[in-house]
Amino acid sequence: MVNMNNFKYSNTNKRYHTLDYFYKNKFNSKVFKVSLNADFTCPNIDGKVGYGGCIYCSKSGSGEFAGNKEDNLEEQFINIRNMMLKKWPNAKYIGYFQAHTNTYAPVDELRKMHNIILKQDNVIGLSIATRPDAITAECLDYLDELNKKTYLTIELGLQTIKDETSKLINRCHSLECFQNMVEKLRQRNINVVVHIINGLPYETKEDMLNTVKYLNNLDIQGIKIHMLSILKDTALEKLYKEKPFKVLTKDEYIDIVISQLELLRPEIVIHRITGDPKIDDLIEPNWLIKKVSLINDIDKEMVKRNTYQGKNCR
Repeated sequence: MVNMNNFKYSNTNKRYHTLDYFYKNKFNSKVFKVSLNADFTCPNIDGKVGYGGCIYCSKSGSGEFAGNKEDNLEEQFINIRNMMLKKWPNAKYIGYFQAHTNTYAPVDELRKMHNIILKQDNVIGLSIATRPDAITAECLDYLDELNKKTYLTIELGLQTIKDETSKLINRCHSLECFQNMVEKLRQRNINVVVHIINGLPYETKEDMLNTVKYLNNLDIQGIKIHMLSILKDTALEKLYKEKPFKVLTKDEYIDIVISQLELLRPEIVIHRITGDPKIDDLIEPNWLIKKVSLINDIDKEMVKRNTYQGKNCR
């Protein structure tokens, strides 16, 4: 049996490097991300690089659980924080700019938005979700400045390294563009977290493992693993109805995630291990509704296999 004391990035039964463990060790506190909607758009929605957005993306731009964009940022932050205070009265907070592409605006506008959140009590950092083709040279300089005064994480969408899939899902940026931006951010010591999606149309398990193998060789600090959600009123729903493709079963997803974790360097933080769709919008797969159950089943299977993050890391 594996001696889990040898896996130094866990103080629970988890066999992978959880975000909660990382935050508690770095900040000596419970840290909660407050998801915000700053009402951005996206360069592959407004026509700069494409139209319609990624085919799986909802109208909220992956911000289903972010704040209400009808409220200003301070109101959004306070409303969500007050709910979290009931559960974690001594928590610290990270402002999470989540919906759509959160560097897709002039730097002066970004600075104003960020300052609104940074001045709130117990905010120790910002997490900014964006695309690798939406960070200008001027924005990069600003992020460098921001990184020197707060704990900053840039979340970059990649989803897959397979070119055919990237075109199918309408990502509208190249793998080279992604890698160049990772390198530019890391040259400035800015933390990078990458989003990937399992179960994209027509991809095999090997394709999904290849994406993780590629990322494992980059200087990234974290990863978010999602299961593809087929949501109502998306281009993906239309594709699924016109040309049905295989949707991963729960057992297949668990197997793939564990295989991916085994490949990843232990120091890479696992920010997310499953998707989190709105139930009312979800078409497939229905097993995604029970998020806690899925996470528990991943934990149980890792124990059964006597495995852990990094076991097969090269």
